[in-house]
Amino acid sequence: MAVDCPFCRIISKEIAAEIVYEDEEIVSFKDVNPMAPVHLLIVPRRHISSLADLKAEDTMLMGRLLSVANDLARAFNLDKTGYRVVINCGQEGGQLVYHLHLHLLGGKALSPSIA
Repeated sequence: MAVDCPFCRIISKEIAAEIVYEDEEIVSFKDVNPMAPVHLLIVPRRHISSLADLKAEDTMLMGRLLSVANDLARAFNLDKTGYRVVINCGQEGGQLVYHLHLHLLGGKALSPSIA
């Protein structure tokens, strides 16, 4: 756990959050500043600073994070209408909290991405 990491503190229950899913590897909770009607953060329990810090041995964890994102999309009824999964990486990529996390967004029509 990184002492100054807010997501590590949420995972350890030091900071309150509306947790919607948790297992031995992953925790998901509602974003406190939602950009869509459904805006969930999906984070590994193990502190990994960013996508750029992943190692080859983290491949299974990334697959599990995406699988949980799909399961949550179904649970929040986003699977029929569509949703977005985003990973911001680094300062210029828009990453604000340096703990790897996926954003699951949906519940309304989202503007097209810049890509």
